[in-house]
Amino acid sequence: MVLTSGAAGGGIMILWIVAMFALIYFMMIRPQRKEQKKINEMLASMEVGDSVVTTSGFYGVLLDITDEDVIVEFGNNKNCRIPMRKAAIAQVEKASTVATVSASSKKEEAAESEKEA
Repeated sequence: MVLTSGAAGGGIMILWIVAMFALIYFMMIRPQRKEQKKINEMLASMEVGDSVVTTSGFYGVLLDITDEDVIVEFGNNKNCRIPMRKAAIAQVEKASTVATVSASSKKEEAAESEKEA
């Protein structure tokens, strides 16, 4: 059986279509899935007392966590507590990390003030 040029051209066209779908998958779909998995893990690991940054850029501390919502306290004012969706959280810093960073920054400030004196 002899293949005509039309049949060979059709096979090449199918090969190009498959190659384009593979390229789209590896360039767009796979990285998006990895990013979504990373975000879901971050949201699942949130605990009360963690510092968060919302998607709108506000810094706060988690007071309560439910399945879909969280209550976040903003600023030093204890009356500024806002319930919001978990999806509105862009970044989470663990309470222990924040305490360690604050302690180290206080030590650095003390060392600098001793140098100046």
